[in-house]
Amino acid sequence: MTEAKKTAKLTIGENSYDLPIFSPTAGPDVIDIRKLYGEAGVFTYDPGFTSTASCDSTITFIDGGKGELLHRGYPIDQLAGKSHYLEVCYLLLYGELPSAAQLEDFESTITRHTMLHEQMVNFFRGFRRDAHPMAVMVGVVGAMSAFYHDSTDVNDERQREIASHRLIAKMPTIAAWAYKYSVGQPFVYPRNDLDYAANFLHMCFAVPAEEYHVDPILSRAMDRIFILHADHEQNASTSTVRLASSSGANPFACIAAGIACLWGPAHGGANQACLEMLKEIGGVDRIPEYIARAKDKNDPFRLMGFGHRVYKNFDPRATVMKQSADEVLDLLGIENNPLLQVAKELEKIALEDEYFAEKKLFPNVDFYSGIILEAMGFPTSMFTPIFALSRTVGWVSQWKEMIADPQNKIGRPRQLYLGETARDYVDIEKR
Repeated sequence: MTEAKKTAKLTIGENSYDLPIFSPTAGPDVIDIRKLYGEAGVFTYDPGFTSTASCDSTITFIDGGKGELLHRGYPIDQLAGKSHYLEVCYLLLYGELPSAAQLEDFESTITRHTMLHEQMVNFFRGFRRDAHPMAVMVGVVGAMSAFYHDSTDVNDERQREIASHRLIAKMPTIAAWAYKYSVGQPFVYPRNDLDYAANFLHMCFAVPAEEYHVDPILSRAMDRIFILHADHEQNASTSTVRLASSSGANPFACIAAGIACLWGPAHGGANQACLEMLKEIGGVDRIPEYIARAKDKNDPFRLMGFGHRVYKNFDPRATVMKQSADEVLDLLGIENNPLLQVAKELEKIALEDEYFAEKKLFPNVDFYSGIILEAMGFPTSMFTPIFALSRTVGWVSQWKEMIADPQNKIGRPRQLYLGETARDYVDIEKR
């Protein structure tokens, strides 16, 4: 970290304290409060950490006001339009775009590590058939530490590298097998002659009885979904991975913790909630009713898939995702699907309505990704597992960065205690 060139003065009663101010390469200045408790005996209070930087990072930057998302400095629309997922994985992991030789070597490594330990087949079969795929993923990823002992030492740089590659390579297989298990179909093993996205689709939809061909348009759409969800700065699940890893926990346990956090409907479940909302609306003729409800402050109904906590402008990922949605729907010839008609009309009305424009409630990435996944044939229960698969490289990159940081220390948030003060125990017969 660079030296602070400015300071902020905090006055508490008769005492004043100088707090260093760091200027990042992008974004607002940051006041360093690490010594505040030691010097002044006070904490800061920031529920949800909306004004607190928990770390310094060189991976991802978001400017919500401008609607900007950068990975290692590269705009997300350029990466989604010109790159592909494994190249973005390399960029996130190592900080630079790879040469042709580096990319070929990286792709070969990932491709040849997609198979799971054969004993893990039995682990899948220990779950109930109606288990949610996310529950299966949390369990299986956490159990990887029981099968891959040679990559759990976080202090060994080589083991960290192996664990990173294994997680990125095996997550599509885990997600696909969780889906296959939920629908009662046999597992389909990965194939080395398919690219990352096509391999995932093949493992999800192929069956032993016949040949399955992955359409390149669907494969490209899936690859874009992976890219657009690869990393998103210090969100809830990424922060969970960092907090878990701060204790020195093995990488598989840390990523399993991230998956568990992502499962929440306010985080990774947003695209599923969006699609369920479209089903609730049911038809184009009912949209005005739901638009009116969304504007009514006394109505608990909210339009899912619109607006974003960080972006106060158009979600830059949504533009690319909309393009993919149009391509997929055109390919599959399902423009007349009632659900998709509701989505398109809702999008049109919301973009033209002054109320939504004033409140910056633009369609976000979850609005379009749910439509694409539904059109491809995925049930809503698979939406969040696909998100987890996409985000794995972001979690792994953030984990690697944190472990290598000399400033790394175990996370220990403070609290504003509002409970009872000390009191004496009362014997039960006197209560």
